[in-house]
This record gives sequence, C-alpha cells and structure tokens, in this order.
Amino acid sequence: MHIKVIRKIEDFDALAVEWNELLRFSARQVPFLRHEFLSAWWRTLGGGEWERGDLLILAGYGKDGALRGAAPLFLTQNREGAAALMLLGSLEIADYLDILARPADLPAFVSAMLDFLHGPQAPDWQVLDLYNILEDSPSLPALQAEAERRGLDFTQEKLQHCPYIPLPGDWETYLAGIDKKQRHEIRRKIRRAESQEQPVRWYIVEDSRSLESEIEAFLDLMAQDADKRAFLTEVMRQQMRLAMKAAFDAGWLQLAFLEVGGVKAAGYLNFDYASHIWVYNSGIDYDFSSLSPGWVLMGYLLQWANENKREAFDFMRGDEDYKYRFGGVDRFVVRVRVKR
Repeated sequence: MHIKVIRKIEDFDALAVEWNELLRFSARQVPFLRHEFLSAWWRTLGGGEWERGDLLILAGYGKDGALRGAAPLFLTQNREGAAALMLLGSLEIADYLDILARPADLPAFVSAMLDFLHGPQAPDWQVLDLYNILEDSPSLPALQAEAERRGLDFTQEKLQHCPYIPLPGDWETYLAGIDKKQRHEIRRKIRRAESQEQPVRWYIVEDSRSLESEIEAFLDLMAQDADKRAFLTEVMRQQMRLAMKAAFDAGWLQLAFLEVGGVKAAGYLNFDYASHIWVYNSGIDYDFSSLSPGWVLMGYLLQWANENKREAFDFMRGDEDYKYRFGGVDRFVVRVRVKR
C-alpha cells in the first residue's frame, strides 16, 4: 500500500468524495470522521482547543489507485508535552475517532502507516497518541499487533463511558424494554407538557433559510448553563457553527427544538448518520424547568428514531444518570499510545 501525505487543507478538501466513500465502507462509521466535520474542525483547531498543529493526513492507496485507508493526523504537543501525532478531532470536540479502512485493508494500512512514520519523510514525533476510539474498534488489535511486531511500546487506557440505546424500531416495544418507573415518567411528562394551556410543539430544522437563526437560538440555549457558557468562547461558537452548517449541507444534521407558546424551551443538537442518532449537545431554557423540556424533547426524539427505523440512539461520552434511565447500555472509549 502506497502512502500519500496531505499537509494542506486544500488538498484534503479535494479528497472529500473519496474520503467519505471510504468511511462508508470502513469498520467504524461515525459522523466525526466525515470529511466536512474534520475540515471544519481543522479551521478552528477544535474551537481553540489547540494553539498550533501541523496537518499530516496519511492516505493509503492500493495498486489499483483506490483509496484504501486513511489516518487524519496532525502533529502537536500533547498534554504531557511530547511531540505527538494525534487524530483530528482530539480531544473534546469529537466523541468518537478512529482511522479509516475497509476491514480487509486495515492490517495493511496500519503497517504502511507505521512504515511511513519511521521513514525519512516523517516529522520528528515521539508518540502516536490516539484518543476517543471505541473499545471494540478493530483498529485496536491491528495497531497493537503491528506495534509489538516492531518492538514499539503500545499502551491502551479506558477513558469515558459512552452509553447507547439499541432501538427495536417500535416506540411501544422500546418503552416496554426500559424500567417501569422510567416508562411512567416519560409518558407522564409528555402528557403534562401536551396538556399545557400554551401550545407545545417540537420540530427538526429543515429549512436552509432559517438555519443560521436556528443555530444561534440553539447556542443561546446552551449558554443558559454556566459550564456550557464558559465552554462557548467566540472561537468555539465559530467551530459549532461550522460543524452544524457542514452537517446540514451534507444531510445529516438533526437540530431539534421543543417550543412552548412559540418560545424555544429545549434544543438538541444531534447527528442523523449511518442509521444512528448521535446525541451531541443540548440546551434548555430554565424558565420552563417545571415542564422538564429536555426530557420531553428526548422522548419525542426517541419516538421519531424508532418510527424511522434508526438502529441506535447514541448518547456518546459521559455517564450522566439520565442516559441509563432511558435505557442506555454502557461501553467505553479508549486512548492508545504507540511510542517510538
């Protein structure tokens, strides 16, 4: 497998169609590995999470000239102060990351990648530092086997909980499968919201003409929470805007709102990709706290996901209690380090 190095964002953008096609057949399909998400991330270096970095995307091509594997890397100084090759999206912005390859091509791509990284064209690096890889990713044993074959130091550590709900494709079947008390709470809160004197409605943003105003409304809802307000620096707001617009243009943004009397009471920023709903962020107007608007909107979204035959509802990183009360099944993301 031949490795081509991409050091400029313009060259990465030219690879968009091939990149997304490779992802469609890769062992791990997640929205954070889409070209449009990674390109948006790079333009702000993760909303200012990184002060600097050098792009080093490795694209692996077979003898037939087809893109067979890819590692979206950048060179920076990691949190331990080492010269590290990290995945675009690290650490906080992208919940799930990985390298891209068809399962049958994965071992060959990992081998070619490490050949390049130990060759004369590689930058001076100390550690391949890969965050947020799901614990069942086939990339992990492939990386470990190749590292050990070369006598490199390979370590893997568990990071965060990532609960998700396998969906049965039917709302009532889903409800029957969760705790009885929680099932009652979901129904009770939806009935209470719908019985309000002020009309309650929910919707998913579909009109491109209103997208910018809807994005700003969502960011304002997020900012009602003190921790999220601190998170939403101006450059982070720019990152969020870029990511939402890119996802909308590509057809996998699910930006949803619950309105009470025409006022936005809650919002969810999700991604509807590869038959999964990926729950990315949320915001609530605390003036409506008595109606539990976040729970109500979550209920509507779960009902929609079942009715539209999505396979899973992924809460991604974080072990908040509500995720398990809605039926979340636990799993983890890991951090892998390969040291020279």
